Amino acid sequence: MRAVDLIRKKRDSGEHSLEEINFLISGYTRGEIPDYQMSAWLMATWIRGLSRREIAALTEAMLHSGEVVRFPEIAGKKVDKHSTGGVGDKTSLILAPIVAAGGLHVPMISGRGLGHTGGTLDKLEAIPGFNTALTLVEFRRALSECGMALIGQTAEIAPADKKIYALRDVTSTVENVGLICASIMSKKLAEGIDALVLDVKTGSGAFMQKEEDAVRLAELMVETAQRMGKKAVALVTDMDQPLGRLAGHSHEVIESLEVLKGRGADDLRDLSIELSAWMFYLGERTESVDEGRELAQKLIASGEALEKFRKGISLQGGDARVVDDYSILPQAKNCAEVIGPTSGFLAATNCMEFGVALAMMGGGREKKEDKIDPGVGLEFHKRIGDRVTAGETLVTIYYNSDAKLAEAERRIQESFSITPQQSAPKKLIQRLVGA
Repeated sequence: MRAVDLIRKKRDSGEHSLEEINFLISGYTRGEIPDYQMSAWLMATWIRGLSRREIAALTEAMLHSGEVVRFPEIAGKKVDKHSTGGVGDKTSLILAPIVAAGGLHVPMISGRGLGHTGGTLDKLEAIPGFNTALTLVEFRRALSECGMALIGQTAEIAPADKKIYALRDVTSTVENVGLICASIMSKKLAEGIDALVLDVKTGSGAFMQKEEDAVRLAELMVETAQRMGKKAVALVTDMDQPLGRLAGHSHEVIESLEVLKGRGADDLRDLSIELSAWMFYLGERTESVDEGRELAQKLIASGEALEKFRKGISLQGGDARVVDDYSILPQAKNCAEVIGPTSGFLAATNCMEFGVALAMMGGGREKKEDKIDPGVGLEFHKRIGDRVTAGETLVTIYYNSDAKLAEAERRIQESFSITPQQSAPKKLIQRLVGA
C-alpha cells in the first residue's frame, strides 16, 4: 500500500478497509508516513467523512497502537469522564476529586488545547510543578494512593492519537464526528475503566454547533463504549456561552478551586455535580443519580473533595499551596475591558470567538510548537438573559502582550448580541443519550 493512494481514495469518497486504516495508523505512528501526508488524509476525511465501519476500525487501530492499561492491583470501579470541549470548560478539575473522594477511582488521560478550546493538561500545568507526564508506574501509584490521576498520553498509551491530535489542532481538521469519536474513545478505552460519562457540547462555542450533530456524536461514542463492554452515558450540554465566569489556564484553576470550596459560578457547579452523579451511578457507588448528586454535594460541603485535590496536586509534583494561595499561579500583568455598546438584554454570544481571541493572545496554540501563556484569561460579567447598560463591562481581558489586543477586543465585542427583549435562560443539559 501507499499513503498517496489512500489519500486519493478518501478524497474521491472511497471507503477504507480495515487493512488500509491499520496501514495508515501504524505507518504514521512509526514515522514512515510524514506529517504532510497525514494532514492531507485528515483533510480529505474531514471533507468526505467516515463510515461507521471506518470509525470502528480507526478507533481500534489507534487504541491498539499502544498499551491497554489494566489495574488488577486496585480494587473497585474505575470511572472516567470526557468532554468534547468548549470555552471555560473545566469540570474535569472539579469532578475528579469529587468522585475520588466518594470512593471510586478516576484514571483520567486528558488532552491539550484543541482549536479554540482549552485542554485539561494545559490547565493543570498552570500549577507550578504539576507533572502530567507520569510514567505508567507513577500513574498507577498516584491512582492507588489518591483515587485519581490526571495525565497526558504516555508513549505507551494510544501513541497514534497523540500524534494525530496535535496535527488536527493546527490543520483545522478538528470538527469531524468520526475523528473526534476515534480520538476520544481510543484514549478512554486504553485507561482500563469500567464506565465512562461523556459531556458532548453543542452551540456556538462547541465543535458540534448543531444539536443534531452533537446527538449523533454522543450516540456514536456511547455505542463504541458499549461495544467494548463499558457502561456509558452522554449528556448533551449547552456551549452557546462560556461555562462559568473565567477562561484561561490559571483562571480556570482558580474557578475550579472556588467550586470545590462551595462557591463559584452556578452553571459550573451544577454541571460538575451532575456529571459526578452519573459517574457515581455508573460506577455502582450509588443506587441512583439523585443519590449521586447528594453525595457530590456532601463531599464539597465537607471539604473532602478539596482535600482530595490538594493531595492529587502533591502526588503529581505540584505546589499544593495553590489551594490556599492563588498568587502562586502565573498571572497576567495587564487588563483591559470590553464594554457594552448599547443598552438592552444579552440575547446570544458567538462563544467560539471568545476562545479564538484567548488563543490569539497566548492562551492557546496556533502552531503545534507554540507555548501557552497560562496567565492570559477572560472574565465574563454577563450571562444570556442579563440586562446590559451601555458602557458597562462585558468582559475583562487579562494579558501580557498587547500585540493582538485590539483584534481580540474587536472579536469579543462583536460576539455579543444585545436586543431590547429579554431572552429565556439557556438550558444547561439538553439531552441524555444512553441513560
